[in-house]
Formats: sequence, C-alpha cells, structure tokens
Amino acid sequence: MANFSKSNAPEFSVEVYQNEYLPEGGREVNAIVTVASTGGGTTGGMPLPAADPARMQFGSAGPDAGVVIMVDCSGSMDYPPTKMRNARDATAAAIETVRDGVAFAVVAGTHVAREVYPGGGRLAVADAGTRTEAKEALRKLSAGGGTAIGTWLRLADKLLGSSEVAIRHGILLTDGRNEHESPEDLRAALDACAGRFTCDARGVGTDWEVKEVTGIASALLGTADIVADPAGLAADFTQMMETAMGKEVADVALRLWTPQGSVIKFVKQVAPTVEELTERRTEAGPRAGDYPTGSWGDESRDYHVCVEVPPASVGQEMLAARVSLILPRPDGSAQTLSQGLIRAVWTDDMAASTRINAQVAHYTGQAELAQVIQAGLEDRKAGDMDGATAKLGRAVQLASASGNADTAKLLSKVVDVVDAASGTVRLKAKVAEADEMTLETRSTKTVRVKK
Repeated sequence: MANFSKSNAPEFSVEVYQNEYLPEGGREVNAIVTVASTGGGTTGGMPLPAADPARMQFGSAGPDAGVVIMVDCSGSMDYPPTKMRNARDATAAAIETVRDGVAFAVVAGTHVAREVYPGGGRLAVADAGTRTEAKEALRKLSAGGGTAIGTWLRLADKLLGSSEVAIRHGILLTDGRNEHESPEDLRAALDACAGRFTCDARGVGTDWEVKEVTGIASALLGTADIVADPAGLAADFTQMMETAMGKEVADVALRLWTPQGSVIKFVKQVAPTVEELTERRTEAGPRAGDYPTGSWGDESRDYHVCVEVPPASVGQEMLAARVSLILPRPDGSAQTLSQGLIRAVWTDDMAASTRINAQVAHYTGQAELAQVIQAGLEDRKAGDMDGATAKLGRAVQLASASGNADTAKLLSKVVDVVDAASGTVRLKAKVAEADEMTLETRSTKTVRVKK
C-alpha cells in the first residue's frame, strides 16, 4: 500500500475488504474500499503556512481555500420574520468560524444573485477586520423576490474562480422551492459547477423541496440536511463551516483500472452517506476511469465497487481491478496518494465461494435501506398505503439489523413499530411534515459495520 505523506499534509490510505473467491464460471466481484485521510484538518483553525507543500503543489502562495455563503433572501424568508433574523445570525456565526487567510464572500439569493460582501466580483481574505465588515454588511439582508438557485450557484462559481484557491466550497441555505427558473436551468447550473466547487445545502422550515436540496448537494459532492426550526441555523452553519475549514486536499479522485475483459458495473459511496458515482466516471487512459470524491480533511469514507470479470475455471486467479487514489497536478499529470487491489480467485470450495464479506453485506443493506425509505415515502404521498407499509416495514427491519439507530428513530415518527425484527409496522395516521422531510433528507446516512 502506497501512502501520500508530506509535512503538514494529510496522509491517505486505501484498504480493500472482499471475499475474492468465486465458483467456477462466476463473474461478479464485490469489494468495499475504505479510504482514510489522517493528519489533515488539524490546524486548530490557524492559517496554513505559505510554504506548506500541500499548497505549493497547486502553485499558490495565496489563500489555500475559498468559501461562498449563499443566503436565501426571497420573500418567504419574512414568514415568520424571525426566519430572516436567524439566517443573518447563522451567517454571522459561520463568518466568525472562517479561519484567518481563507478567502470568502456572502451572496444574497432571490430570483437573481447579489454580492453582499465584499463586492466587486471578488473574495475577501479573512482576518479580524474583514470578518467584522462582513457581519456589518449582513444588516443589509432583507427578504423580497423569488427563488432561482441556479443563479446563486453560478455567482458562487464566478467568485470562487476569481481567486487561485486550491479548495473551493459553498454553503447554501434555502427555505422554498426553486420556482423562478426551470428545472433545466438548475440542472445546467449544477453541470457547470460540478467539479469546480463542493457545496453543502440546507433547507430551513418545511416549504422547500427535499429532492431539490439533496440533488444540489449530491451534484456538488456536499451534504444536505433539514433545519426544521430556524433557531437551529446558527449551530448548523457553525458546524458546516468548521468542517469546511478542515478540508486540506481538493479534487481527489478514485481511479479504477481493470484488465482486458473486466468491466466496472457500479461504484457508489456507501459511508458516511450513500452516493451513486457510476455515471460520474471520466476516462483516464486505457481501461481506467476516475470517479470524483471532492475535498478531504481528517475523515474516512467507504465505497462499494462491483466488477464483472471474464469467467474462469477452478484454480485460476486474476486482478479484477486496481484502485488508486489520485490527486491532479496543475501540469495535467496526477499524483497517486494510495492504492489497493481487488482480486478474483475461482474455487470449487462451496463454503468459500458463497460466503458474503461482512462489509459488502452490511453496505448492500444500507443502500437498500435508503432506497426503500424513499420509495415508501413516495408511496405514502401517492396514497398507496399498502406499498408504503411494506417498504417502510422493510426499512425498519434493515435499520434494526444494521444498528442504524438514528434512522430507526426517524422511522418511528412515521410508523408504529410492531416488531422491528420482522419489519411489521403500521403507518401513523398523522405525521408532522418536518418529521417526514427529515426522514427523507437523512435517508442516505449510513452506519459503519459493527465491530
């Protein structure tokens, strides 16, 4: 295993968990790839030194990171009036968390996007003075107008592109549906911004569309969540910004190389959330493809890789895929941070070839859990109560078996659990809208395998 190790920079590792044994003629190989980054995001909020090697590889001695906060200022933010005040307070708390030396800006979002601070199509560099100025500028935020989130994202992209920062991040808050631009316009904006910056998205209250907010976060490799009570915004924004300040390496990709005759069937992130990556592949040379993972700090993530290999006879073995963690360089080349191998071995030992690796089994269940929650809630909205009961019952069963206590708790607000082990449930007659939206928004959050 090769590791990326430089002074003051994170060290990456790749571990592969699988049952490599296949029956004669077997073709499908499944593996869980755990990627860990350690030693990053540990500056304690202090600026990185200008000579830090992790920054020098990007050819920049200026700010190492940039962040744009996009605040919904549409007319609905005035109902109730405390919502806009909470949004201002939350943005101020986030600004206070921006570490010295990080470039930042604030955007007011309505049916158009407007720079609130610093203005002039640029980013400010955080210090005590600019943070104070930015918080003063928040007083100008007032509610009025519509919602066109694509314009907010395009302005954030433009502002982040104005500074040669290595790590580019957005934080987006909305309280309503994206009613003043078409879904195609939003999709075009997401396509234009994908790979240029990551973005965390939050929905406040209950008048926004879950699929819009989670779709934004998914496309831009960020997190999505609900803040049902606007009073919780400040704590949530502070946490988001603290996490963003811990990112020290950007644009990391999972590169999969397969030998002749092997094909990647799917790639998905399975922890800490389920995220489909299969369609995001970009070709990276003969029989190799890159899958984006975004920015990294001190953290660990798990990926499920499924490879289809040519059939073979008992006793044969082969390399099914080589997994590399790749960091692009400015000159177009790439640095390999770490590597792992996925193997295939054909055997006539029935016990060996039919055993499912514990990690693979666990995350297959977690992916199904997310799927049945979303499908069950869709059935409930459509009036198919039998379908909703069956799917949400299966969700309760999966959450219980895997120890996903957080999801089990959210499910218990939508169904009455008769027997968790068998998935026997009854739909609740009345469900708070915030509870249903919270379950849907957080349905992709997973737990790791029990030790």
